[in-house]
Amino acid sequence: MSRLRVHTKTITLILIWLAVATHVQAGLFSIPDLGKSLQNIATGVSKDITSYIPTPEGIFESSKNLVAGYPFEVTSSAINSICSSALSSQTIRSRVTPDLKEMQFQLRTSCNKYSYPLLDANQLWRGPEFDPSKKVVILATGWTTTVNNSDTIDMLAKAYNCRGDVNFVAVDIANYVATLYTWAALNTDEIGASLAEGLYVLSQIVPLENIHLIGHSLGAHIVGAAGRYFNYKTGKLVPRITGLDPAKPCFNEGHVLSGLQRGDAKFIDVIHSNPGVLGKRDPMGDVDFYPGGLDPLPKGCLDVVCAHGRSWEYYAESVYPGNESNFMAKRCTSQTRLLENKCPGADSPMGYAVSHELRGNYFLEVRGAAPYGLGANREKIGRQATCGLCQEKKEE
Repeated sequence: MSRLRVHTKTITLILIWLAVATHVQAGLFSIPDLGKSLQNIATGVSKDITSYIPTPEGIFESSKNLVAGYPFEVTSSAINSICSSALSSQTIRSRVTPDLKEMQFQLRTSCNKYSYPLLDANQLWRGPEFDPSKKVVILATGWTTTVNNSDTIDMLAKAYNCRGDVNFVAVDIANYVATLYTWAALNTDEIGASLAEGLYVLSQIVPLENIHLIGHSLGAHIVGAAGRYFNYKTGKLVPRITGLDPAKPCFNEGHVLSGLQRGDAKFIDVIHSNPGVLGKRDPMGDVDFYPGGLDPLPKGCLDVVCAHGRSWEYYAESVYPGNESNFMAKRCTSQTRLLENKCPGADSPMGYAVSHELRGNYFLEVRGAAPYGLGANREKIGRQATCGLCQEKKEE
């Protein structure tokens, strides 16, 4: 999209020339002065305009977002406003009340899945399959996904099991995020409060600094609420929450559903892959990453569902050993300035190895197909295909 925009400098030069012409008419400048200024403007424009001629790829990406991206952004914004207003007036109430007895934690090893009741998390944390000497990653997924029917959980579990130094746990919230979206949204706060109780038990067994919460879509708001309620209960903050394209509709700071927000953890990093449509566009964390910029559809995606899922695909790729620097980003004000090399400062990794000292908005380029990171080594990626899988199944 940036290559189709007329450069600001060009517009400024034209406006200056128009101002000069006005002054000539008023008798303040002479015709020779005007001719010289016109020549200078033409020279400047001719030097500048070549870098803004659209490429075929640029035309396709821009057209794709105009047809299948931005119209959905307008619709999403309207739905978001209506939903927030309805929630504020209490005209919408969840008809599906979460039954905590049905919710579970599911520990994923390379070969097995072990499920334990959310209300009796001690069974899991003290079970033989759980290793208290390792770090703990807890993932909550989004709308219409369940623990045994989620590519998000499967891919992230595989990536973390490849590392081998983490207990990877998925939150099985039954069908309480598979209901009508507005009901599911209303359930996020209550589910987060219940998750916080499980975190409290876990923090008695595992050092708090070893706990990392990750949430995709509605799941990002669930773990945000969990971090908030854990803080209310203990006065402490979990060290890190990662939000993967946090859901946009119905969630607005200061309204009934605020969702994930700064202060829910010591450090919050957010990856936006479908900004403004299914995912939030505004910064929400200590550091917010915009792979591909603010366009609703990143490279390789022709619909918003694909775009919404790219956030966890990017993150999962970064988890594998050796992939920590696949996604290098710069603090910047826009993707346009990034492409123009006008973003000062050092590159910083997005994803698994993010620095907890980062603050602000970071932009980066990505590929349209896996491996998505520009720093990816294809040979290394190929070797990771079986990493994290059950050795018994591989031998079969």
